[in-house]
Amino acid sequence: MKKLVIAIDGPAASGKSTTSKLVAERLGYLYIDTGAMYRAITWKVIRNKIDLEETDIIGELAERTSVRLEKANDEIKVFLDGEDVSKEIRTQEVTGAVSAVSAIEKVRTVMVREQRKIGECGGVVVDGRDIGTVVFPNADVKIFMIADVEERARRRQKELERAGATVDLSKLVEEIVTRDKKDSGRNISPLRKADDAIALDTTDLTIDEQVDFIVKKVFERLG
Repeated sequence: MKKLVIAIDGPAASGKSTTSKLVAERLGYLYIDTGAMYRAITWKVIRNKIDLEETDIIGELAERTSVRLEKANDEIKVFLDGEDVSKEIRTQEVTGAVSAVSAIEKVRTVMVREQRKIGECGGVVVDGRDIGTVVFPNADVKIFMIADVEERARRRQKELERAGATVDLSKLVEEIVTRDKKDSGRNISPLRKADDAIALDTTDLTIDEQVDFIVKKVFERLG
């Protein structure tokens, strides 16, 4: 049976990562968390105290950086230059800076190149913000996930609480709205729905319902 490329895009906290991972497990595919790759670069920028305005320096840094995703105990571990930074990249500091770093053309060029290498043979579920429009414009199945802003903020709040952090819901709503504007308004690979993508509003759906919807679309594509 042909192995497909499944592109799942959408704004922050729309449920992409959790759903994509479970879809990949259901199909026996590899899950590629592109957002984690950009977060890893952002963490390195922060750790090296590089100003976000220094786009040329950040671009060169990305070219010299190794970002690897590895599945371990049903979790995707993120390795930055050989170091496990899976927890570090989920901090609020990284969340606040990742949009600016991912908007740098050189950073995106490097990351897109690596993502295409991983997915060139198919059998992958890839999530991000420009997967169906830029990274894999010819993906076999394209999904664009959306959800109400407050619901997305609640999801992010729960994620942070599991990591031991407490953040006010209203602050998270504000951060997500700001992130949406940055991601949709950037000149390089802005967040947008591909013309041939299937919209999936996850506001009132359970994770299982989201996964079932996408898997059904995959089997429809396979005929």
